[in-house]
Formats: sequence, structure tokens, C-alpha cells
Amino acid sequence: MEFRNASHEDGEAMREIATRSLEASYSLSPGTIENAVRQWYGDDSLEEKIDREDGLLLVGELDGDPVAFTESVLIENDDRTTADLLWLHVHPDYRGQGFGADLFEETRDRLHEAGAADLRGRVLSINEAGNTFYKQRGFEKAGEGEIEIDGRTHTEILYVEAEPTGLQPVTTDDDTTVYVDRDDIDQGSIGAFHTVYSDEERDELYGYYCGKCDNLANAMDAMGRIECDNCGNSRKPTRWDAAYL
Repeated sequence: MEFRNASHEDGEAMREIATRSLEASYSLSPGTIENAVRQWYGDDSLEEKIDREDGLLLVGELDGDPVAFTESVLIENDDRTTADLLWLHVHPDYRGQGFGADLFEETRDRLHEAGAADLRGRVLSINEAGNTFYKQRGFEKAGEGEIEIDGRTHTEILYVEAEPTGLQPVTTDDDTTVYVDRDDIDQGSIGAFHTVYSDEERDELYGYYCGKCDNLANAMDAMGRIECDNCGNSRKPTRWDAAYL
């Protein structure tokens, strides 16, 4: 398998790979998968992903034909850069031949070369093969959350390559202690966001924490966008957010 950065001409092939990969890995309706793939890898979205400086779309090809790809982002958090591997898609016709492992290693190397100190992966709990994939490579489960897909709630598992930094207790304005998950990071417009839980077991979601100004940020608009009232940092819904489907 040969590796290269995705180009604008790869749109049709990447949409086919993502569609077939999701069909093989998840028990989701065809309509849900079609809507998601169109939203994430339509021509305009793909162009934006390819051109962004903090992202990596890496294609694996055989005999000049794309058969797999990864999507990753780099997140600046204080003085440390974390890489999120959002998707690793291998066309079902080419699974079982080690291509996914090879593409993963190449992706990890390139992310580290780009300055990432830590690598994280996200996968739905219903994807047993995806969870096993990370465990076999020494990743540890750092947490989980609930996400809604086409009206149904699913659990997403977060895996980390480095030792988890754990939870940071924070006191709210009404003297309630909540817990900032420093391992759970989402890139905002000008800084990182962290998930906040009401309990140390990460069972009850409280809200979000703005890493740019170190303030709780619980405001969310009708489109699922988180916004910090203090500094204006905002995060658009990504991946499986309901507003995207």
C-alpha cells in the first residue's frame, strides 16, 4: 500500500470507501449513513478538510486506486499538541490484509512528525472490531460519552495512547464540584474544549470547559454549537452530532 495526502479529486472514491466501511462496521440505516457521508465528505466539506492546516487526510492506495483513508485533527491545548484520529476507513473488499494497521502506523508517524505529543482514537462501543483494534495497539480506555445518531443514543469510547492525565476538580459559581476531563478534548475556534462531568466516575455529563480562558462553557445553541460566554471560543458539532444528520 502507498500513502499520500488526499486531493480534491479523491472525493468520489473517499465517499464510496466511507459508505461501504460504515455499512460493514455499524448497524445504522442506509439513510443515516448516506446523510453523514454527504455532510462530512461532500465536495465543499472535503475541500475545507483538505485545506485546513491542523488536519490530516491520508489516503492508502493500491495500484493507484484509493482503498482506505484516515481523518485526523491536531488540537493545541496549552503547551501540548494532541492528535485525534477521528476515522480510519478501509473498504470491506480490502479488509483482513493488514492495510488498516499499516495505514494507522503511517498516520501516527505523520501526526507525531507534525508535533503531536499524544494520539487519541474515538470509536462507537458497538464497533467491536474498532475497539479491539485500539486495545491491541496498547491504547487505554480514557472515558466514554453518549451521542445521538438519527434519534438513537449510542456510546462512544475514547482511547488514549499516552497515560491519561485524569480529572481536574473545578468549583462552580454555586460551590458545586465538577470534574474537567483533560483527556477529552474538542477543538474550538480559538482554543480547546473539555468535557465536564458531575461525578468522578464520568457517568453524568455536566457541560464543557473552555481551555482558552479556563472557564465553564455550558451554552449550546439549537444547532449543537458550544460557545464560551467569556472569550467567544466556539465549537461546531462534528462527527455524529445530531445536527449533522
